[in-house]
Amino acid sequence: MIPQSLRTLLDETRGQRRAHWAGRELWLANEAWGELALSLQGGQLLHFLPAGDGSEGWLWVTPTPQDLPGAIRGGIPLCWPWFADDRYADESEDHSGPFHGTARLADWRLDAVDEHEEGVELHLSPETRLHSQLTARLVVQANARRLHVELITEHVGETPVKISGALHSYLAVRDAFACRVEGLAGARYLDKLAGFADREQQGELGVRGGLDRIYHSNAELTLDDGARRLRIARQGSDSAVVWHPGEALPEDTPTEAGHRFLCVESANTRLDPVWLVPGAQHLLGTTLSLALPA
Repeated sequence: MIPQSLRTLLDETRGQRRAHWAGRELWLANEAWGELALSLQGGQLLHFLPAGDGSEGWLWVTPTPQDLPGAIRGGIPLCWPWFADDRYADESEDHSGPFHGTARLADWRLDAVDEHEEGVELHLSPETRLHSQLTARLVVQANARRLHVELITEHVGETPVKISGALHSYLAVRDAFACRVEGLAGARYLDKLAGFADREQQGELGVRGGLDRIYHSNAELTLDDGARRLRIARQGSDSAVVWHPGEALPEDTPTEAGHRFLCVESANTRLDPVWLVPGAQHLLGTTLSLALPA
């Protein structure tokens, strides 16, 4: 589910091109393998629709996006080099850097576009340095069968650095409160709505209202909304964040649209922060593909 204005831009696209939308520069593709839209402000993937899927897309974007310098709610925002309040890598004097880190508010450059008959691979990096000791690269692979996104951190400094982060995926669903997330049965989780209480998931997760949980699990997950079963594989992550604000929707999200997404995120959180030593790299990834019917 994406705004109609973005849908119109994609419909007018043949092959690949750059365009402007909501004050941002986009890279768009409408090819035989499917569609892709990416904002260079934030390095944020906004839309993916494989050929023959028959849906509006696998990602959700609010129909009322904020103007710059605000961030767009939806798609896959990059939370780096920290996530939420786990500000280990925040170099500001009083740890008052932007919520979810600096990457999602930065300008990114498209370094390479590798095309082939089955799909495309994009390589991006920030226009300016975002951390004194860390660099970031983004790789996006899309074809008619799957979407793969990886955020690669490299330590180029001299002292160890502790980081957190997330690929904050807003997945399009028919009704958030009728979804089922499979693969978390028996997993421990922190319930952020209950003061980070430590609990155990009893059976599979049925979403029936607002929730904000950090599951300690690296298992492959399946999101079933009754119309589509989406497989979610994660790389370099032992935290799966499942989030929906319930009826307390943010100001940039209308009520009807707010029931059409569920966030299931590949993350590194307080449960699995990453220590990087000089010369080391870390890859945080997520791979989306269709799952077989249950």
